[in-house]
Amino acid sequence: MPLYESTFVVRQDASVHDVNNITKGYVQLVEKLSGTILKKESWGLRVLSHKIKKNTKGHYVMLSIDVGAEAIKELERQYKFNENIIVFLTLKVKKIEEGASIMMSAPTEVEAIV
Repeated sequence: MPLYESTFVVRQDASVHDVNNITKGYVQLVEKLSGTILKKESWGLRVLSHKIKKNTKGHYVMLSIDVGAEAIKELERQYKFNENIIVFLTLKVKKIEEGASIMMSAPTEVEAIV
């Protein structure tokens, strides 16, 4: 099956618990659609480059997925229905990076302040 990296941003006022529950729901959806989650990363609360739906910050989550194209269409359709998700992007990739992504080593807003 093709490989995808799907990143979505959750509203700034959502708690970490809410973000985890949202992510868990999408992981279950992918598995229900005969896909596999190869990697799941929460990049934390970060400042957006510009306001999106009145939000200046957002909780970033990236899923590396091995699933068919029809399942990706359904996943993106579900993103659109969720009012907590302010933006998302899904890319088809040739391979999934081993280990943590570069975003995991970049400081989050909270780490930068401390």
